[in-house]
Amino acid sequence: MAADKHAAAEFPRPRNIRDIAFPEGLNGVSRQNPPRYRAGWGEFGYVLPAFFIILVFVIRVPFYRQIVAPVFLAVVLLTHSPRLLAGPQAVAIDVPRVTKVEPPNWWIGLTPDLMVLLSGHGLQVTKAACNLPEVIVERTQATQGGDYLFVWLKFGPHLRSGTIVCHLATNNGETSFELPVSNREATAQRFHGFSSDDVLYLIMPDRFANGDPTNDEPAEFPGSHDRSKPRSWHGGDLRGIREHIPYLKELGVNTLWLTPVVKNGAEQDYHGYGAVDLYAVDPHLGNLEEYKALASDLRQQRMKLFFDAVPNHVGPRHPWVAEPPLPDWFHGTARSHLDSSSPTRNSFYGKPAPTGIFNDPFGVLADPHATAAMRRNLTEGWLFGILPDMNTENPVVAKYLIQNSIWWVEMAGLDGLRVDTFPYVSRSFWQQWHAGLRRIYPNLATIGEVFSPDPTVTSFFVGGRKQWDGIDSGLTTVFDYPLFFAIRDVLAGGAPAGRIANALRQDTLYPHPERLAPFFANHDVPRMVSEAGSSPEKLLCAFALVLTLRGIPQLYYGDEIAMSGGNDPDNRRDFPGGWPGDAQNGFLESGRTPEQQKLFSAVQRLLALRREHAALRTGKLFHVFSDDDSYLFVRQTEDERLLVVFNNSTKPRTMVLPQANTPMEDALRSTAIYGDATVQIIGKEMRITAPGQSVSILSLD
Repeated sequence: MAADKHAAAEFPRPRNIRDIAFPEGLNGVSRQNPPRYRAGWGEFGYVLPAFFIILVFVIRVPFYRQIVAPVFLAVVLLTHSPRLLAGPQAVAIDVPRVTKVEPPNWWIGLTPDLMVLLSGHGLQVTKAACNLPEVIVERTQATQGGDYLFVWLKFGPHLRSGTIVCHLATNNGETSFELPVSNREATAQRFHGFSSDDVLYLIMPDRFANGDPTNDEPAEFPGSHDRSKPRSWHGGDLRGIREHIPYLKELGVNTLWLTPVVKNGAEQDYHGYGAVDLYAVDPHLGNLEEYKALASDLRQQRMKLFFDAVPNHVGPRHPWVAEPPLPDWFHGTARSHLDSSSPTRNSFYGKPAPTGIFNDPFGVLADPHATAAMRRNLTEGWLFGILPDMNTENPVVAKYLIQNSIWWVEMAGLDGLRVDTFPYVSRSFWQQWHAGLRRIYPNLATIGEVFSPDPTVTSFFVGGRKQWDGIDSGLTTVFDYPLFFAIRDVLAGGAPAGRIANALRQDTLYPHPERLAPFFANHDVPRMVSEAGSSPEKLLCAFALVLTLRGIPQLYYGDEIAMSGGNDPDNRRDFPGGWPGDAQNGFLESGRTPEQQKLFSAVQRLLALRREHAALRTGKLFHVFSDDDSYLFVRQTEDERLLVVFNNSTKPRTMVLPQANTPMEDALRSTAIYGDATVQIIGKEMRITAPGQSVSILSLD
């Protein structure tokens, strides 16, 4: 039990609770008493008194001796002879047992208290106490007939590392549970958040690389692994990611966002969004130690790790769905619930119905005039009508989810959290959630998914100031979906290039637009190269735009080698070379086609330029030209000016721009650092010629 040399003194075993000895537990789950039984003659209680009464009369009265006594004995023998012959009966009683402890461990000084959720049976405790004076059981609450027990613990200031043993007494027996507590690791290399120096790289672990074939099909999930089925598990795992950190370093990204790694429950839950255990790594991907090792390996390479947090919902196979810890643990039940489809349509606000990539109309959530009925499906409905919606308005649910996020951040030393389905959760919860995290991790970054092309909607959810509802969500930033839609529409949909300038024009809606995460692809939309109207040249333009515009860019695994794919799940194909026996290895230059290597080298060069030039990371952005075919802008710091030229036309183009009253003023020469555009400075004008479907970067001196 002892975690260090002081443990024996720090954790003395209590002599008794009501003079009862309790069993020890192990690894956070108690070692239980075997089933107990109560022996007795209880069901024959009327027989024995009657027998003695009749005996008295038998002795004194002949009638009773001759008539009543034989009749009584005959009745007893006919009705009870088998059980009488069997002797005292063994009657099972509800002996308490603990099968799961959440959270499974904690840290010294992290929080002043902790709510522990126990799962098991017969946990209607009459008394609870722990083996340390520094740990006080403030209260308990048994639910579902004792299948769950909430235990609220208060920690004293002198608590030291070791294992807390908490003993539980019920009317039917005793049990215990253990909670290991340890000192926190040094924080110097952990919890850094993110900055303009970072580039996020999104990986779906099951589809990136298979480092450990032994976990492809865990024993508890027979038949779940089949690479021929796009919705089955394919075998990618955490070790596969660890083994390819050198590839990620070579490419030039420095921050990994993995789709959820928590344990899921169905064959088709390879994506990670159908959780059945919020404190476990899915066995298809490895285990907790493997996840911690990945985080450590990344830190050694001065790289960061973001966790995909999903407080909105769990999977339909989570044990809570059949038996929730509280009656209102979810919004609704498996049999009776709302779905997340909003009854409000785009036409309500005079907008056309969405075409192409679909998004929910979150405008009603940002609308101060919308009714509760207009919002309820979005915030209380089960996602797609399937995924159970957590009742985050319940303070016990909120406490559980906040502690769960703290546990993952502390366990792996995370730098940030990507927050799934952000608008579907009440804003009051997000305020509490962020406050709970930031009390411990002031630099922790959170990036919310708000899938909307409307910047008046996406900006509403960003923290940093209170909105009309009086709530500051606390969210660091959002993925820049308005810019995503603009880039996709321009490059693949034939929209005017000026759409990009229009998206950037609305940066005033955000308190920190420099923190926005521009992107052109993720796991929810078709691959860029597979979009109708796209091309390899346009894919490269997309890379160049997100890596030169303001913000902290996010890339999607495999786009750097032009992986193709349509709608989900086709957009989640296996990275070639990540599996033994793959016909191609995209991780190596020797395994790429000439076209793939050309794109990889270009993306690699763009990422290197972003590292080398502060103007591309932190420089102020100025529009200098925009029309149907082209968009030109300058990124400027005190030390440098970079001109970025985007030409979406299929043909070369020449533009003549005045320099006066622009960031290009006083420039005497230009030097191309990327691409093939040229600049001639004639008098007070710039003559800029750009190849078709290209992005170029020029330094102005």
